[in-house]
Amino acid sequence: MKELSLNILDVAENSVKAGAALTEILITEDGSLLTLIIRDNGCGMNEEQVEAVTNPFFTTRTTRSVGLGVPLLKMAAEQTGGEFEIKSKTAEADPEAHGTEVKATFHTDHIDFTPLGNVVSSLLTLIQGHPDTDFYFCHTKNGKSAALDTREIRAVLEGVPLNTYDVIKWMEEYLKEQYLEINK
Repeated sequence: MKELSLNILDVAENSVKAGAALTEILITEDGSLLTLIIRDNGCGMNEEQVEAVTNPFFTTRTTRSVGLGVPLLKMAAEQTGGEFEIKSKTAEADPEAHGTEVKATFHTDHIDFTPLGNVVSSLLTLIQGHPDTDFYFCHTKNGKSAALDTREIRAVLEGVPLNTYDVIKWMEEYLKEQYLEINK
């Protein structure tokens, strides 16, 4: 993928398909190290699935026989000298704390670093396509953060769908204002 934001979109879509009520997308930039964590409370995976998920010929989809999202994210991290880790617990194994966490670290000063891309658009695409799922997003850089929590927005809107045009536009402007601050 040409941008990490597309990897984020793909992995977060997996979270939604796994039945997650909440998906957290956390990005931390510290010097030349970028850490991406995508965590959900979906159905989780067993040990065999966790081992297989980085194989491009493993997928739970019935529409095609390959799944490239996780393997491409792993490759993007490792080609910069970074690391990739995935942890998961099934609902059967841990009814209270089940779900999956994908963590990738990247060295942004490496020639093979894939640009972060338009994270705001990826997040808004997720919210628009899954208005009944909650997302928590936080990007920390230079000691400042841009954050959005759909649970808070949902509580204020009192029944107005998150994928309403005006709500999506407000979220976009809200995040863009925060990004102006963290990029100073």
